[in-house]
Amino acid sequence: MVTAAVAVVIAGLLLALVLAVAYDPAPGPADVAFGYELAWDHFDFASLWTLSGDELRDGLGCKDFVAAKRAAYAGRHGLGNLTQHVAVESVDARGTAAVVRTRVDLHDGDVAHNEMYLTKRGGRWVVVDYRLRSDTSPVTP
Repeated sequence: MVTAAVAVVIAGLLLALVLAVAYDPAPGPADVAFGYELAWDHFDFASLWTLSGDELRDGLGCKDFVAAKRAAYAGRHGLGNLTQHVAVESVDARGTAAVVRTRVDLHDGDVAHNEMYLTKRGGRWVVVDYRLRSDTSPVTP
């Protein structure tokens, strides 16, 4: 038999859990961009699909996207696991649009500067465009 005090404690814990889930913020644009860089480096195509908007999914569902990317990159040794360090250089977020600039330091000493355009859909940020950056001029979302 559950006493009234135990029922109140259980109800309070359930309410706290619901509030924690409801107010837990989704990853921001910087986190998504950072994860996107690492997913490309590790050829983690399932994560790429999840972090991408429809614009970058080649019109494919997750299973077909992963299979197509695996086939495209099969046998291309030396293209993955090149990253030594990823840093977010800047984030310019305005409403539901953001531009994130990253710096990718490679194991061979080279550095890549990338620019990702993100949009917020369904309460989460997704990458909708990815560009190698050749300059340092300011951009806006």
